[in-house]
Amino acid sequence: MSAVQLSWLAVNVYLFVDTFCWYEEDESFLYTRVILGSALAWARASAVCLNFNCMLILLPVSRNLISFMRGTSTCCRGPWRRQLDKMLKFHKLVAYSIAVHATIHTVAHLFNLERYQQSQSEDAQGLVAALAKLGNSPNETYLNPVRTFPAIPATALLTTIAGITGLVISLALVLIMTSSTEFIRRSYYELFWYTHQAFVVFFISLVLHGAGRIIRGQTPESMLLHNASFCRSHYTEWNATAPCPVPQFSGKEPSAWKWVLGPVVLYACERIIRFWRSQQEVVITKVISHPSAVLELHMKKRDFKMAPGQYIFIQCPAISPLEWHPFTLTSAPQEDFFSVHIRAAGDWTGALLKVFGTEGPALKELCSLPRLAVDGPFGAALTDVFHYSVSVCVAAGIGVTPFASLLKSMWYESSAPRNPPGLSKVYFYWICRDARAFEWFADLLVSLETRMSEQGKTHFLSYHIFLTGWDENQAIHIALHWDESTDVITGLRQKTSYGRPNWNKEFRQIAYSHPSSNIGVFFCGPKALSKVLQKMCCLYSSADPRGVHFHYNKESF
Repeated sequence: MSAVQLSWLAVNVYLFVDTFCWYEEDESFLYTRVILGSALAWARASAVCLNFNCMLILLPVSRNLISFMRGTSTCCRGPWRRQLDKMLKFHKLVAYSIAVHATIHTVAHLFNLERYQQSQSEDAQGLVAALAKLGNSPNETYLNPVRTFPAIPATALLTTIAGITGLVISLALVLIMTSSTEFIRRSYYELFWYTHQAFVVFFISLVLHGAGRIIRGQTPESMLLHNASFCRSHYTEWNATAPCPVPQFSGKEPSAWKWVLGPVVLYACERIIRFWRSQQEVVITKVISHPSAVLELHMKKRDFKMAPGQYIFIQCPAISPLEWHPFTLTSAPQEDFFSVHIRAAGDWTGALLKVFGTEGPALKELCSLPRLAVDGPFGAALTDVFHYSVSVCVAAGIGVTPFASLLKSMWYESSAPRNPPGLSKVYFYWICRDARAFEWFADLLVSLETRMSEQGKTHFLSYHIFLTGWDENQAIHIALHWDESTDVITGLRQKTSYGRPNWNKEFRQIAYSHPSSNIGVFFCGPKALSKVLQKMCCLYSSADPRGVHFHYNKESF
């Protein structure tokens, strides 16, 4: 668990315990506890933690803020910079916390509602009955918001602002959480995206939720005249002239808006910036259809500046006027255009390839192409490749796209007399199942290999390509051409390996070759391989501060 996550957890624990103890001990809520018991403290403690996490939930998805922080090297160095790459993971963690505290809050208030109702029954006696009847006479304020018995709990719930907004909050949260599973996100991204827009309803209801003020405590003025600790045993003598006048109560002021106002305003500014950028004209200069249902788009946009490894969000109004999808930039900063490679992996991407004519005999003319809107670029983990003396880049399948921009940038910079500042060695691994997927990337690798050889920098880049899937015909073809000077699949001098890498062997060799180095490991691909690489980084990092250390970075959108 990272320092940020530990700090977040510590604040949650502190807020819950501190609030719980306060509502269990504060004298102004003594009479409220007589009716509700400890359910009051459970409801209020979870509410404070709920507000705290709702304050945080929008910050990790404020992409412009995160990109700004990444660019501010004075405040985001080393480990702190890597934390920014885990913002989506933190967003999910905060969301789980919201779900937990919302459940505790809801269950506690269901107990509260039941006890409010029972205190109005004929069976209620003593102080509980006396407190429940307050408000029936003139010049009295009520403590119990349930004024009649019998009362149907659902009816009592839905006749209050707190009850109605609480129900809306619960429904919105259930909708958002259930549609955020990995299966839904990968297979039905549009459903995930649309249901997430319920966050607007969630926050509006959250701000209004406390306006009903159903949790009431003794007023400060009443506490000066009415000592609850003494007068609770003299409830039969409460009157205006006795030492124990009738206690007066008021609802607690709503506080949720104070927690979420700042982040909501910040996120509103974020959306305004996104909208403004989405209205800027995007000119499509080239469209290329690659095998394995991959579409390459070359675009231009005024004042567009990028760095290797960054990503953009693309919207196609012809498909959907609301949906935005992230794609890694595959062009280099030195080029006069920016490009993306898009694989058909869902409804939206499939529709995009269709409207660009990839399914027909020929691509559409540029003048007849649909309009695209672009938001970005935004920083990602790969932008830190040049901050290490040695970098290890690992791609699986279409996860190679983030590294295309990096390798192109290296190709342009290879003409410089020196390597990129600080970076002395790059190891590149690409694991792919389908041999056809190599085709669109092979030309770049061949050009880079040739340029590095011409500049005498073959030592700077070490690349290893692994093919994990092949059929019998391919195997025969590979065997017949094995002795040729270039690889039969990629056309590179470096031959393709077949099967999966032995990561223990690879990491052991890298650690041996670069003792006392900080090595950045960058990965884009499936979760299973990510766990393996993260384990390797821990296993081969030295306990000695002067030894070799692997720092793991994963691309996530």
